[in-house]
Amino acid sequence: MKKKLVSALLCTSMAASMLVGCGGAASEGGVDPDAAEATEETAEESAEAEVVTNTFGDPNGTHLEMWTFVELHGQHYGVMAEEWNKQHPDNTIEITCTTYPYGDMHTKLLTALEAGTGAPDICDVEVGQFPNVVEGLDQWLVPLNDYAKDYLDTMVTSRMETYQGEDGNYYGAPYHVGATVMYYNVAAMSDAMGISQDEVIAKIDAVKTWDDYAKLGEEYLGTVNEEGKYWTSVDTGGVDWLWIAMAENGDDWTGGFDNPANVNIDSVKTMLEMQQGWLKSGLAEVSPDGHVDLEAGFQNIMDHNIVSFPKAMWYMSRFTNYMPDEKGNWYIAKCPVFKAGQKCSVGIGGTGTVVTQQSENKDLAAEFTCWAKMSEEGEQHIWDTLGFDVCNSALWNDDAFAHDDNNQYNQFFINYPYDVLSDIGMENIGKISVVSISPTINEYFCTTTLNQVLEDPDYSVDDALEEAQNAVDMEQ
Repeated sequence: MKKKLVSALLCTSMAASMLVGCGGAASEGGVDPDAAEATEETAEESAEAEVVTNTFGDPNGTHLEMWTFVELHGQHYGVMAEEWNKQHPDNTIEITCTTYPYGDMHTKLLTALEAGTGAPDICDVEVGQFPNVVEGLDQWLVPLNDYAKDYLDTMVTSRMETYQGEDGNYYGAPYHVGATVMYYNVAAMSDAMGISQDEVIAKIDAVKTWDDYAKLGEEYLGTVNEEGKYWTSVDTGGVDWLWIAMAENGDDWTGGFDNPANVNIDSVKTMLEMQQGWLKSGLAEVSPDGHVDLEAGFQNIMDHNIVSFPKAMWYMSRFTNYMPDEKGNWYIAKCPVFKAGQKCSVGIGGTGTVVTQQSENKDLAAEFTCWAKMSEEGEQHIWDTLGFDVCNSALWNDDAFAHDDNNQYNQFFINYPYDVLSDIGMENIGKISVVSISPTINEYFCTTTLNQVLEDPDYSVDDALEEAQNAVDMEQ
């Protein structure tokens, strides 16, 4: 198992390194073998060449070691350690958070888990790498079920299940939902259509199905007399659109833990054929450099060449970090569905925090981890500093939390993001499993299938999916 897992991890890490080198700014960029699994920070943080170590908390408290590949995550634990110590003066902790480059950290962790020595108490694991780390189940990792029990009733179930092992236990504590939503440029639509922003918003809110979405796009483009303007863009370097389609139809091309992968499914076919139609009609273009989460994608958005697209809620930070001049222009809404009653979102990206069996203080490490990631205090800090849509749904309708006008994301967008999340509801957020076959599927789609059918919209989707299935079958 060791040789197989290390090989798989190194391949994924090498691919991530190539991705960062080519794409630069963001996570799911260019030809992305981890596509929809890629976490939201990968490009900004995973390429860090230096190892950064910080120690927080009480020097006289129980010492915990924590590894991460995102320095901001380590700082989150530092803040939470200080708060923990205030609330638990008789059970204080000191935590040393070490930030490694993405590939180095995951390889180092897996090697330590397999060797049975050298692992930290607590470690972040990027969702695309999680299948490798959870392979050892409770021999390597501490099940978090008992430590998370006080929060589970209000935690988004599909997100918790993302970090489940095949034994049904929860092994990772999530940072965010990563709920997929639609982003609309209301200001650009208002200017082009000659109507007020309130009227544009009313039209957006009336969109329920993908047919409705396309009709609104046609209405918008009918008022734009300029070359190079489109309603949306479709991706050749990421599979987010396909994850939406699968979630809405209750499909999962990975097969989960129990079934073989099957990518030749109707939900994927329907989405791809719909996108081909958009390309032929001029409703959509192919995303520059493959998707919207790269510098070329940001520029395309800022040039108002597209005015709508689906992306996870963590993409809000892309606006504030890379497109600050777009403040006040954008509105967030639920994704359209194919049929009424379907789920209208899917969780994308993420990092699960694990506790290793090598910890000498497993109970304390697990209790602290779940508290820091799931409690009201922890979720408040995650929202304020990391900008993630938190998994504890109890906070979504908390006015002080969701409608805080000092929050940069509440200030940036026309509407409150958590109003959209509450409208979606946690039961309508689907999940696509991340298992050992996932990198194979994503790599083939991002290097071959999506280019076949979107760069040439006359290419047979049936043929492309059959070819993809044959490629996947060779690896399972």
